[in-house]
Amino acid sequence: MRQERTDVVISGAGPVGLALAVELRMHGVEVVVLERLAAVDRRVKAGAIHGRAAEMLDRRGLTEAVARVQREVLAGLGKPPRHRGTGGGPVVRGHFAGIWALRETPYPAAGLTMIPQDRLEEVLAEHAAGLGAAIRREHDLTGFEQDGTGVTVTVDGPDGRYELRAGHLAGADGGRSRVRKLGGFAFPGTDGVITGHQALADLDDPGFAPPGWTRFPRGLMVNGPMPGRLLMVEFGGPPADRDAPVTLEEVQAAARRITGTRVTLRSASSLTRFTDNARLAGTYRDRRVLLLGDAAHVHSPFGGQGLLLGLGDAANLGWKLALVARGEAPDALLDTYTEERRPVAERVLDNTRAQVALLQPGPHVDALREIVTRMLDHDDANRYLTGLITGTDVRYDLGSAQDLVGRCYAPETTVRTSGGEVRLADLQRSGRGLVIAADGAHAAEAADWAGRVDVVAGSCDLAPGASILVRADGFVAWTSDDPAPLGGTLARWFGAARVPAA
Repeated sequence: MRQERTDVVISGAGPVGLALAVELRMHGVEVVVLERLAAVDRRVKAGAIHGRAAEMLDRRGLTEAVARVQREVLAGLGKPPRHRGTGGGPVVRGHFAGIWALRETPYPAAGLTMIPQDRLEEVLAEHAAGLGAAIRREHDLTGFEQDGTGVTVTVDGPDGRYELRAGHLAGADGGRSRVRKLGGFAFPGTDGVITGHQALADLDDPGFAPPGWTRFPRGLMVNGPMPGRLLMVEFGGPPADRDAPVTLEEVQAAARRITGTRVTLRSASSLTRFTDNARLAGTYRDRRVLLLGDAAHVHSPFGGQGLLLGLGDAANLGWKLALVARGEAPDALLDTYTEERRPVAERVLDNTRAQVALLQPGPHVDALREIVTRMLDHDDANRYLTGLITGTDVRYDLGSAQDLVGRCYAPETTVRTSGGEVRLADLQRSGRGLVIAADGAHAAEAADWAGRVDVVAGSCDLAPGASILVRADGFVAWTSDDPAPLGGTLARWFGAARVPAA
């Protein structure tokens, strides 16, 4: 059996696996992405990105590529984007369990919202391939073994079986992850209580249900936003057989049961069936094997948080794995991946369970929804739920008493330099860490991490007059108001300083 070598193997060419490939290639790490499907899956999945996911793509310079797709999508719907807010981008109004009461949040870059998941995969695949990632479709991971120096991955490809020898394996292969199962990762959680269906349908009566989210006595019907797109949820338990082919008759029967109509689906595509089992891997790492995206956590789709969560995993893991793969940081840096990202997923599992409870039919839940709706009129409650859904309130405990440390900056944050003002996001196109040095001594100190950390002389409106260190994922790791030394913090996150040549 032939054997090839690479630095990192990624199983799964969905948006999360491709985002990780982008991050790794920005650091020169050799990457092979394995995908069992021959082409992008066109079934209806996430229809938009928001919050930190949009901001991550902005930091990597994908604003215009995503905006171009959004313009096509909105043109197809006959809906031009609304432009308001300081960044000039579209304004997104979120919901919690179909309660459209969350504050309108202006995102910084035009177009970073309405993009279906399959189109996002195309954008990321093109970008990853352009950076040199090898994306192999119809190549199926069938097994792997790891040892002290690497992982040997067995692959079935169109031309037969072969092996890939790599330093690390990343499983981004979905909720039924083969990497997770073969690796023996614990995956505890709660079983599903709903049966959901999605479809793009040609209906004999497009007005059979009101547009938007409607709770009927027998379930939930979401009609739209595009014509014929249906999402249906019944609360009688999970599907009897998750693996059986989804039929037109099955989806039509669900639509009729929920709405009490005789609506007919003349034809349909993108038929899917789902439930709301919520599970979370006990750890995201076993030595040289790592999990991210749905391979590490599954939950109901409500609130559109799955894609947001998975892209956040890729942003957190990518630069760390690159530093370890290049031998520039110790292996222990990868332990911070689970430490930081698993609590974020726990919050998502909890809030999606809460949304399922709030979507159930009946007068008791009606009363509860009325109370929640009124609570959201209060700024503090609304701000809390808005941050929860968008991920904009995520904070990592980095061991500092400084309020800014551990928080992710907003991309439109301004940096003032001798050459003028620039957006902080535009300074992180390299994927490296960034020191904004208000003091020349800090710039000189950070120079010993050249190639891993960029240095810009200036000040930032996050901490006027202070120097700050921003990690590659946008989270602030240090400010000069912190008693910890810059050099120690740089060594913690980016490995030991380089030794000057003799």
